Amino acid sequence: MSTGRSDRTSPEALGAGAATDRLETLPAFPVPAAFPVPAASPAPAAFPFDDGDAVVTAERLIGARFLFDGAGGIIVETEAYLRDDPASHSFRGPTRANAAMFGPPGHAYVYRSYGLHWCFNVVCAGHGAVLLRALAPETGLEAMATRRGGTSRLCSGPGRLTQALGIEGRHDGLDLRLPPFRFLERAERPEIVIGPRIGITRAADMPLRFGLAGSPFLSRPFPRP
Repeated sequence: MSTGRSDRTSPEALGAGAATDRLETLPAFPVPAAFPVPAASPAPAAFPFDDGDAVVTAERLIGARFLFDGAGGIIVETEAYLRDDPASHSFRGPTRANAAMFGPPGHAYVYRSYGLHWCFNVVCAGHGAVLLRALAPETGLEAMATRRGGTSRLCSGPGRLTQALGIEGRHDGLDLRLPPFRFLERAERPEIVIGPRIGITRAADMPLRFGLAGSPFLSRPFPRP
């Protein structure tokens, strides 16, 4: 029969000391160690335009990432043109048309080839330049396909590359370290194939064309060794 009192002893009745004793008898749970945080991958570095002539830069650009106004991909094919190269636009000296080649490295040299399409070059030390011939498209595919009128061989060839990205003569002489350009250095050196340049008649045998081995985005296959 109920007496109106609780059979349970209140914490207040036990007293502070008793409550402490009870707490001290609870088992101690180990505190889990902090989960290890994986080291962040280093951010891609900006491309070092001042570190070499056209040959060094042409090789180093293979595997680098190039974006123009947010669209672009991995560079898979380049050609080098040196100051003393008969096929180079700088060979006969400065003119109004090739003025960018006689400016500082890391600027754009854009010209129209045979009056048909634009060609985009990276100006290098020593008044040389590197022609970007092809890239593996990764970003901005829809915009590039719209400019090209389809996805076939989207950026395979210098004229297709400039058309897909929207590079024109008005971009000649611009600083490649500033928007809308963005060049990011490759993480490691890939396997590179080397061969003669395409579509020239002077110094045609010089091995100054560089490509990413096995890439399906090359403008043309390299000769077999």
